[in-house]
Amino acid sequence: MTIEWLAGNRLRGTTAERPASVLAAGSVGGWVELGRTTLGSTGDDIAITGLANKRYYMILNYNLNTYYINTVMRCNADTGNNYALRSSLDGAADTTSQPVGYTLNDSENYQSPNFRVAYASNLSGKEKLLIHNVVTENASGAGTAPRRTEGVGKWADTSEPIDEFNVFNYGAGSLISGSEIVVLGFDPDDTHTSNFWEELASVELTSASMRIDSGTFTAKKYLWIQIYNTAKPSGGNTYVYYNNVTSGGTHSGRSNTNGRNPTNQSSLSDYELTSSNGSIINHDVSGSGTATGMFTNMFVINNASNEKLSIIKSVSGWTNAGAGVAPVMFDCVGKWSNTTDAITSVQCGSTSVSTYMGAGSIIKVWGHD
Repeated sequence: MTIEWLAGNRLRGTTAERPASVLAAGSVGGWVELGRTTLGSTGDDIAITGLANKRYYMILNYNLNTYYINTVMRCNADTGNNYALRSSLDGAADTTSQPVGYTLNDSENYQSPNFRVAYASNLSGKEKLLIHNVVTENASGAGTAPRRTEGVGKWADTSEPIDEFNVFNYGAGSLISGSEIVVLGFDPDDTHTSNFWEELASVELTSASMRIDSGTFTAKKYLWIQIYNTAKPSGGNTYVYYNNVTSGGTHSGRSNTNGRNPTNQSSLSDYELTSSNGSIINHDVSGSGTATGMFTNMFVINNASNEKLSIIKSVSGWTNAGAGVAPVMFDCVGKWSNTTDAITSVQCGSTSVSTYMGAGSIIKVWGHD
């Protein structure tokens, strides 16, 4: 048995190496892979059938394409008038519709790859509710910021659970080889130990620093990253980089503060911001107030030969502490335009403020191929 001692007398080892008597209750169950379909040739439909009945689903969907694609999602191959959706593109006003044959659209025809992370509730006797976020490459290279779609949908069927998901392309182009849908399932009563997400890195700062660094980890196709900053930075913005590439113009991003329509902004910080040749994320944390921390949750598609696309959600309490002041919400997407290397490390922080990330700040990375 190999055990690694980390700072603060923490232990690192595999689940199999830890005595059962010290395993937390959360070491069983969790997200398990229920099905995966990867296209081996050009087509317009990616389907997963025969899914085990789980209370909740997480869907990872990566679409590669020729010419324009517009991808939507179906449940149980239902092509009838049993769906409704609400969506927003790049922070614009919501659109609603009752489309025939699908829900969760990506809002627009795209001539570039996209990455979707979606969730579905799956109680048989209730309408099935879905949430998704999509990042689209938009155009190759960091000189063009990616685009983002956020939306919710429902399948109105109340007679059966979901046992099939279809991603279907309505665009003039086609999905190509390598396009993929992966469905994960979770149920509160699960006791399996085949968790999809494997911990790759866990770092906690013992003192304030300009940035927090995950250190090098094994590259995985799908990454899930969480970052918590204990400090209220003295000024500037929050940046995220991959593989310690903090210059050279290979990152770009799009960030929305507080969900504001960019054509109806009430202040400079409430709008859709795009950045090119910078970082994949740009959170404005320059306001005054008491430190209450910042939490970021993000998913990344990490194919070495393609641009790496990221979906990012953050909440910050930098305005003031206490329940009387609402926190700040950030909805972001990003990309790393490198098409040679896979992501093997993540950095978060500032380009100039030496104590930007406070002591006790944490970065965790999980992954799976």
